Amino acid sequence: MTGSNMELAESAARPRTRETQPASNSVGTERNRQAPSEASWPSTDVGTLLLHWLTVAAVMVSLATGLRISADALDAVISRWMAPILPQGEIWSVHIIAGLTLFGTSTAYLVYMALSGLGNRVALRRLKMWRVATTSKLRWMSANILLHWLLYVLVVVLTITGILLYLGFGGWVVSVHVTAAMSMLAYTLVHILTHFGYGGWLQLLRIFRPARLVPAAGQRSRRPLLMAAVIAIPAAAAAAGMDFGTRDQLIVAQTRTPPKLDGVLDDDVWRSARPVRVRTQQGANLGGSGESTVEIRAVHDGAKIYFAFRWQDPTRSLARLPLLKQQDGWHVVGAHAGDADVVDFYEDKLAVIFSRSDGFGAAGATHLGPKPLDDKPSSLNQRGLHYTTDGSIIDMWQWKASRGGLLGYMDDQYIGPPREPTADEAAKRARYQGGYWNDPGRAFYSYNFGFEGPGGYAGPVTPKRLPNDPAAAMAALGRFDPKNPELIHDEGTRWWLTETDSAPYSAEVDARIPVGTVMPGVVITGAYEGDRAQIRAGARWKDGYWTLEASRDLKTGSAYDVDFEPQTPVYMWVAVFDHTQTRHTRHVRPVTLTLR
Repeated sequence: MTGSNMELAESAARPRTRETQPASNSVGTERNRQAPSEASWPSTDVGTLLLHWLTVAAVMVSLATGLRISADALDAVISRWMAPILPQGEIWSVHIIAGLTLFGTSTAYLVYMALSGLGNRVALRRLKMWRVATTSKLRWMSANILLHWLLYVLVVVLTITGILLYLGFGGWVVSVHVTAAMSMLAYTLVHILTHFGYGGWLQLLRIFRPARLVPAAGQRSRRPLLMAAVIAIPAAAAAAGMDFGTRDQLIVAQTRTPPKLDGVLDDDVWRSARPVRVRTQQGANLGGSGESTVEIRAVHDGAKIYFAFRWQDPTRSLARLPLLKQQDGWHVVGAHAGDADVVDFYEDKLAVIFSRSDGFGAAGATHLGPKPLDDKPSSLNQRGLHYTTDGSIIDMWQWKASRGGLLGYMDDQYIGPPREPTADEAAKRARYQGGYWNDPGRAFYSYNFGFEGPGGYAGPVTPKRLPNDPAAAMAALGRFDPKNPELIHDEGTRWWLTETDSAPYSAEVDARIPVGTVMPGVVITGAYEGDRAQIRAGARWKDGYWTLEASRDLKTGSAYDVDFEPQTPVYMWVAVFDHTQTRHTRHVRPVTLTLR
């Protein structure tokens, strides 16, 4: 739209000849002043019109989807305020494709202006007219030229920072990308206003009225629009091709000496295994940076696959929603527990997913928004749901420090098509999770208090079990401060109860436990069973890093698992949780895992 008004600006700047001077006594002229005829309405060439609206569409889609992603942040303000009108669902793919389209259309418009002879419309030298302009129209024209080039600056900044985010860079990159996106939103409004200031409603309507295929004069190519497409489309395709051709590849070589699963990378096999390092960002906590780089190694022995994960985490966090005895009873320590959005008193975790699909947004399984499924319940935290839309199954491994993670297990779960909600899930008396669920079988952990849902846990709760020796159980927790979730829990501390050191709740026993006592919010009973018990693991935290080793059969025969087979690529994503329930780091670009 900015470029399309320049012809009109040029004509406005030219001195009028005798033939073009208005006749003051002409009735017809007076009527024309009051109501311009259709023939006098300004118009534009087809090339400008087409590229303008393609760019507008790309900008609008990119902004809407980007704001939806941004609205998920804890500190979001403007985007969260706009959340009710933003799109929901599988946003990541649309956002990335829209960004790629914006890059292509912007490139095409630059080429089109150069080949069609329209470059003079927006030549920077014309900004000088602002100082010598004798009419407001010329000033508006200068403002539009400035805005035209500001658009390209914003597109360049968004493209560069978007690529960096895709590659896993966070921190200031996130801030610059969000600022540029908000500037683009403001730019859109200012862009419309300056066009209105230049020529009123007719100028705004001009971009809806094509008059000719290409400009008549100054043309440097017979088919500038075709040439612009010939250059821009391959440029966008090349950008996409560079992504697919340069993705990290984790080679899983065979070994005769499998590693010991103890959380220490001192096995010879790990020294020879080539690691892949994945930058993840925009998670909660992590020392305030929200970033953690995950180093991944993998080998197999012909029967089992072995992984080693090492990631940055400044605190060894095990206190998953502990219970504190107060005057009126036991209270859950941790904010937003009823909304499944805890970011203070929770355990450290690591999630890994494996898929045959390399779709954006974790194989296309991340659906953002308070209610991405119209006929299903929303998530408790209103952030979105994980599920697949093509009937496929994504294999999920989730290590949970206090729920079996330090006892030798990594939970075997999956993401599949959306499940039908139970009556309790539909009524918010249980947590609905879309297509994210547990493999068949049983885990040996449970929560030491009942489910209360959104707005819950404001008052006292009744524990399911009490420690046989409250003082000993509290001593096993190590240091604890209900106002400081960043405390490091030392090696050997234990933030779970077992069947042998606890008993079912009794009011009589509870009455003897003194106020100020703290006990775990996790109970370990029985054993892992079935498909859910297939992943064994060992982990250790030291000097700000967790190291996790895990193993599973290459082929399990389970419909909920992804098998690892030679020459059959599997795509992998990782997510780091630093004492947070769901606000893990983001990993957008998949790692290709190849077995040899």
